[in-house]
Order: sequence, then structure tokens, then C-alpha cells
Amino acid sequence: MTKETRDFAIEKSKELIASPTCSAEAKSAAQAWIEAAGTDREEAETKAYIAELEADIVTVDGLRDFALSPMGAQIFGGEEAAKGIAAHAMEIKEKGALYCDCPACAAVEAILKKKELLLD
Repeated sequence: MTKETRDFAIEKSKELIASPTCSAEAKSAAQAWIEAAGTDREEAETKAYIAELEADIVTVDGLRDFALSPMGAQIFGGEEAAKGIAAHAMEIKEKGALYCDCPACAAVEAILKKKELLLD
């Protein structure tokens, strides 16, 4: 992995950690990866980090489906708000988005776009 790729991933990982929509597991994986960057643990932590990110990123269809669920209504502040999130998911899908555009998913998507460079 080049220094440029590592620096990019560290920056995006810090954005991920700071995101209010980031899961505890992703925050933990991001922090462990940052701490391992540039060390002999980097390769193993990179593989674990990528696996966690791939498991955590939310597709637009997943966002829509969750928003329309009873749990989504509870999380998003009621049925009407949740319907708005579901509509937003469909709007961004129509524009070509594959994933949720919340700060956490946006950071994850940016990191995963460089997956091959991270594993190189």
C-alpha cells in the first residue's frame, strides 16, 4: 500500500469514527486499523477492516426497507419521517447511488473504492 493510499484511508477512517451514524463495530475496526497502519500488523488489520466495512455498508434498498419497517419508524422519529428517508433512498438510487449517503456509509464507500490498493 502506498503512503498516499494509507493517508487517504486514515482520513476517511477518522471521518467514519466521527460520524454519528457509524456502528460501534465499524468504529472499533477503524480505530484498530489506524493504530496498525504502517506496522507489521497492517496487512491483517486491513483484511479485517475491509470485511467489517463490507458487512456494515447499507445499500439504498436496505435503507429503504429498514426505513419502512417498524424499527425504522422508531429510529427515524416516526412513520412520516421514516417514509421521507425511504423516499430519499429511492431518489438517490434513481441518480445511480448504490449505497446510503449518510456520513458513515459515504466514508465506507470511499474506502472500499480503494480496496484493491489497500490490499496491495
